[in-house]
Amino acid sequence: MAGVDRTKYLRIALLLVGLIFTVGIYPLTVVWPSGWSWHTGHSDYLQMILGIYATLGVFLLLASRNPLAHLSLIWFTVWSSVVHGGIMAVQSLANTEHMGHLWGDVLALFVVAAVLALLTPRGAAAKPA
Repeated sequence: MAGVDRTKYLRIALLLVGLIFTVGIYPLTVVWPSGWSWHTGHSDYLQMILGIYATLGVFLLLASRNPLAHLSLIWFTVWSSVVHGGIMAVQSLANTEHMGHLWGDVLALFVVAAVLALLTPRGAAAKPA
């Protein structure tokens, strides 16, 4: 894929992930709690993680304007998604009541990481023109 095309698709991916992180995760915890919410009822944990992801989402939206100027943020999103998803995958396998997460937030984090990693330029291609 050509560098210009890759950057164009990276901008779109950052916009979509940013929007989902900012306003989309909470509705998923309501609609499909077994795949997106780790606790039932009121959860201080859920409020904290939603705050973190909403903040990250805002910064991804800002990064979508000029992705090459925000590579460290993009790579943070990739690797933190892999680590977070990996920990949740192990927890889901260890606690059968959380198996729905393998098809919900765990899979979503791995997809986000893969898409951003595949679209983010490396080496000389990562230098702004």
